[in-house]
Amino acid sequence: MLYGRAGEQERIERLLAAAGTGRSGVLVVRGQAGIGKSALLDHAAARARDMRVLRGVGIESEAELPFAALHLLLRGGLDRVHALPAAQAAALRGALGLDDTAPVNRFLVGLATLSLLSELAGDGALLCLVDDAQWFDRASLDALVFAARRLDTEGVVMIFAARPEFHATGLPELPLGGLDGEAAAALLPPGLPPQVRERLIEESGGNPLALIELPAALTAEQRAGRLSPVGAMPVADRVREAFQAQMAALGEEARTALLIAAADGSGELGTVVGAGASLDGLESAERSRLVEITGTTVGFRHPLIRAAAYQSAPVTRRLAAHRALAGALAGSASGGAADRRAWHLAAAALGPDEAVARELEEAAERARTRGGGAAVAAAYERAAELTADPVRRSARLAAAALAASDAGLMSRAAALADRAAPDVDDPGVITALIQVRTHREFESGTPLAAGRIIMDGVPRVAARSREQATWLLVEAVRCAWFAGDARSAQEAAASLRALPAVGSSLVDGAFGLTRLLGGDTGGGIELMDRAVDGHAAEGLGVPGLTFIASLCLPLDRPGRHEEIAGRIVADCQRSGMIGWLPMALHDQGLAQGWLGRYGEARATLNAGLRLAADLGHEHRLTHLTCSLAWVLAHQGETEDCRALATRGVARAERQGLALAAVVGRWALGLLDLGLGDPEAALRRLEEIPPSPVAAPAADQAEAAVRAGRPERAREPLARYLTWARHVRRPSSDAIALRCRALVEDDEAHFAAAVRLHERDDRPYERARTQLAYGEWLRRARRRADARARLREALETFDRLGAEPWAERARTELRATGDVPAAPRRAGDPLSVLTPQERHIVRLAAEGASNRDIAARLFLSPRTVGYHLYKAFPKLGIASRGQLAGLTRSADGPGADGDTGR
Repeated sequence: MLYGRAGEQERIERLLAAAGTGRSGVLVVRGQAGIGKSALLDHAAARARDMRVLRGVGIESEAELPFAALHLLLRGGLDRVHALPAAQAAALRGALGLDDTAPVNRFLVGLATLSLLSELAGDGALLCLVDDAQWFDRASLDALVFAARRLDTEGVVMIFAARPEFHATGLPELPLGGLDGEAAAALLPPGLPPQVRERLIEESGGNPLALIELPAALTAEQRAGRLSPVGAMPVADRVREAFQAQMAALGEEARTALLIAAADGSGELGTVVGAGASLDGLESAERSRLVEITGTTVGFRHPLIRAAAYQSAPVTRRLAAHRALAGALAGSASGGAADRRAWHLAAAALGPDEAVARELEEAAERARTRGGGAAVAAAYERAAELTADPVRRSARLAAAALAASDAGLMSRAAALADRAAPDVDDPGVITALIQVRTHREFESGTPLAAGRIIMDGVPRVAARSREQATWLLVEAVRCAWFAGDARSAQEAAASLRALPAVGSSLVDGAFGLTRLLGGDTGGGIELMDRAVDGHAAEGLGVPGLTFIASLCLPLDRPGRHEEIAGRIVADCQRSGMIGWLPMALHDQGLAQGWLGRYGEARATLNAGLRLAADLGHEHRLTHLTCSLAWVLAHQGETEDCRALATRGVARAERQGLALAAVVGRWALGLLDLGLGDPEAALRRLEEIPPSPVAAPAADQAEAAVRAGRPERAREPLARYLTWARHVRRPSSDAIALRCRALVEDDEAHFAAAVRLHERDDRPYERARTQLAYGEWLRRARRRADARARLREALETFDRLGAEPWAERARTELRATGDVPAAPRRAGDPLSVLTPQERHIVRLAAEGASNRDIAARLFLSPRTVGYHLYKAFPKLGIASRGQLAGLTRSADGPGADGDTGR
């Protein structure tokens, strides 16, 4: 399988397809060693199912033997040489040594090559693959390029694969660069921390061979995330030995220049020369095709050359190179140069050195402003290693651990925290260590255990810092919220009250969640609303904003939820706080689903799932899995929804994640309700214990009514009504009225619900109300009124891609005597049409008459009329005048909208 080469594969496949119709094509695939040129040739050979294939590979040792490569390429077709014109046949035989005749001239050999390729194609097609063309002998290459330039209608495809130094003027080229980030990441082994993956991708330049070789040589510590930003990545022995052979042939000046350039890594020619690399040495290395100098930049021609140049040098020479580079960077006003100088000094240090440690500490803080959490951790860790004073060393280890935790390196963070002295007194250090251990436990253990880590450690912090103790106790309440444990929340809240007064939105939110968990719905919602509305003036960072975002779900505020989550996502990406990003993506995706934007929600949640898996965040995987199942339930993705929800609920129960279990069970109940199985839905939804998240209770009440068990609707309805009365949102009030209308069989509640929905941002719930109202009106034999409601519901469900609900609306419409529109893909109203119907409808929408359309499409006017006759009912329209609006919708933004499928 080729990663990240879809465009290149498609281009080759177009050439092969054209050859099947008699058209010839040529392509030169150019790129550095290991970039995937041969893999593309393999792909071409695999796709050439009905073509004859010739393949030749250049051999460096035969590059001076005239026509050796041509013979290797053509040897499978030499039995057809006799079919060529006599002069050409003689020239080719002489060139290939098939007889004693010397070739007359190379022009005639090229012409003979062209004729033979045409002959071998015959009535079919021929694929000619030339690999490592840079090592073809000149005579063979001249003949092949001559033929390639003259190919036309022979049905021959010729593809050359060559290094960058190969040139064949006049032939179309396909430059092959490094893989993009996503494709490069796919080649890396699983389980690597994100910053290690990023470093490998950066060091490899997206080169597939380097992506495969570099990880294999990492030590266990390096695989866990400990990487120095200076020097080169380690490389496997067999690769190093291959490049060492080239380096050994160089003089001392060139080898020194290569080592300094490899240790530097920046590519700045001035720095490399300033550290002692001579221009003569660099030029010698360039002539040997090891480096390339462009302007003021020196770069290695292959990423593995840099690794080999660094790793093969003795340690004393590497240390000297780093000292020289630090000296060359001294005095620069650039923050980047100062960072590099600090790291070069650290790389050259042989023992504790407080001056260097301070420079690394400054580099760490500069990295924090640039959003490099992993870089912050690495700099503080190296600074700690160079620190003799145990107190200062523990402070630097704590800072490294916290930065590693923020970057998502949980195991690394825990290891760093464990290296700090246990009896440290500084409240900042204690708080950092508690946060690291809590974060890890929260994502890989249980929320209750995470909260207990805080409660056990907070007395030491409270005695010295009220503010830091406050934040830790807010976190303890959040842990209790995710576990659904009111007692733990109350314990944390009691400790929070015992502190000297600290007023903030975080404290309001913590007290509000505690009240909500304890059953005080009104008091809890009031405090939480105040927190969500008042947080903006406090300048909260990512952890604080994440807490505020978690309040929006029980407040039924998806718009604010998405707004805050979107800000957190942006902040995490900018600051490098990758450890918080899966949680932010979860919040953002859940809010998008709440707002009915299911395609966006699926994409966001899937991105969160991939990242959480990379980071090993077991809890977040569970939350994301359950939330994705909930989104899929709305769209009727039965198999995937059930698989995800079942797996998610089982994991949530093992991990003590009460909130995730609620969402997973809700997904299963909602799916059954949408599929028209209210009895199964009721059983699923009744498995959800009473929860501060009251939204599932509305579906439970509806399922009970539709299952003919109205008495089992009373308790969930009362619970939902209580919550909605305190939340006071148009959407929750409207849903409450819809539920009352179903339970009490009262049209007035339906009508009031429809009016309230006009003020909300929940199209799915609005359509649910329209559907329920339409069903009620149809049973009351008010068919015209029912059609209006049902059509609005159908239009919304179709647009959202909520297929089971759309089908229910269609069924109801048919029962009223209407002919509903056929199912359509979300975002594309013309997706219900055949290609022929679609084309005709577009022309009709532009104002063309049946006769005009018939003339343009070589059809009869009668046939055009027949297709329009079939299209109108599918589109749910009755006249030509309605077509323009539909086609504008199909052609507008998102016309081919991704529903995440």
